[in-house]
Amino acid sequence: MKKVELIFVPTPGAGHLAPTVEFVKRLIHHDDRILVTILSIEWHSSGFADAYTESLATLQPDRIQLIQLSQVDPPPLHLWTLAPEAFIYALIQSYIPHVRNAVTNILSMKSTSDSTRVAGLVLDLFCSPMVDVATELGLSSYIYLTSNASFFGLVLYLQALHRQNSSEFEYPNPENPNKDLGHLIPGFANPVPSCVLPSFMFNKHGSYTSVVKIAERFKDAKGIVINTFEELETYALSCFVNGQNPSIYPVGPVIHLDSLPHPELDQLQRDRIMKWLDNQPESSVVFLCFGSHGCHGPPQVKEIALGLEQSGQRFLWSLHMPETPLNDAAGAVHYKNPEEMFPEGFLERIQERGMICRWAPQVDVLGHKAVGGFVSHCGWNSILESLWHGVPIVTWPIYAEQQLNAYMMKEVGLAVELRLDYRGGTSDIVKGEEIEEGVRQVMDAGSEVRKKVKEMAEMARKAVMNGGSSFNSIGRFIEDMIANT
Repeated sequence: MKKVELIFVPTPGAGHLAPTVEFVKRLIHHDDRILVTILSIEWHSSGFADAYTESLATLQPDRIQLIQLSQVDPPPLHLWTLAPEAFIYALIQSYIPHVRNAVTNILSMKSTSDSTRVAGLVLDLFCSPMVDVATELGLSSYIYLTSNASFFGLVLYLQALHRQNSSEFEYPNPENPNKDLGHLIPGFANPVPSCVLPSFMFNKHGSYTSVVKIAERFKDAKGIVINTFEELETYALSCFVNGQNPSIYPVGPVIHLDSLPHPELDQLQRDRIMKWLDNQPESSVVFLCFGSHGCHGPPQVKEIALGLEQSGQRFLWSLHMPETPLNDAAGAVHYKNPEEMFPEGFLERIQERGMICRWAPQVDVLGHKAVGGFVSHCGWNSILESLWHGVPIVTWPIYAEQQLNAYMMKEVGLAVELRLDYRGGTSDIVKGEEIEEGVRQVMDAGSEVRKKVKEMAEMARKAVMNGGSSFNSIGRFIEDMIANT
């Protein structure tokens, strides 16, 4: 039986690397013919990503190979602050020669083998400019979108809109919301308000133009593999099967069902968290977690504490301390302990009703029977994990495409709206009263959202089982990929 090899190029960072590796594992379990090489790009040492990369050593070495590419000089770090998407685009551009050399070396080794042939490159969203590497070397290319089908609709919208108007979008004026007629984005049944578009759409420092360049390359791929499933995004996926787009393969939910390793979470901390949950009644705890980069300043932390206290609900709060000093009216303040940001007497008043930790094993927590709600930044991995475990979400997006994710979840009735348009790094404060109301709604045992999320959890699990929609889609991808070789 002849083997076929796919070469994956993920974007740096655990949020992209983890779903890529999980999809790789899904592929090799699906078909014994598949071999995979992952070309790993690095630009700085991240404890979170490094710990996950080290865990890859436990994968099947006879089926999956990890090649660490040589590090390059990254773009100026101030660009990361001004325009993160432009920074990533420039970084990926600098890695193209290294990827070309690595793929060329792999091809030269396979040329002497009559049992294995390279079938193509599978590229992360940000690596789409590497489609040219595949074309130069006579290989097919595929885009693996770690986000959802609705985001692919935004990609198509960007391509069409940029041909008419090449400038960045303007932030909507909150004093004149009626002037915003919304955007007719493929995959959305209703016009999408400007306030929930990703921040890069408004960025004048290079993010917008970088994402446009990335989006323009999608049409050159043989297929788009998306981490979603038909039952979740039925309408969106139906919009893209029109003969004008590359083949679409919904293969999700692709999630890491064991919590990702993290250097700041040792076994003792994990056991303490899980033991506390073991002592709580079923579906009684609301979990607050805002992703690996999500943190709030002292005024917002105080409002969250007030909202949780006033809600009367049990809670587990993963509170990340800012990596840099925060400024308040008194000047630069260094907060070493979260207690310094809480309202006076908060910890004494809540006592055993709540638990606050730096990092939490998110997947394990969401899978615990005591957890009944999730206040989330709406990163796509987190949304899929919550749906898998049937835990309804309260929307609190912060960065990247999370506002659009939150809007999509609210549109399909699978989330409680706290905020859809919140953006990190602004002076916007979500008040304690809002947080209290969002927590009360998500913890309502009889709510329609909870019922729909439980139903979607069953659909998610059936989708990846033998004969399910995503299982069949993976099979179709493999057969099409082999036919294109």
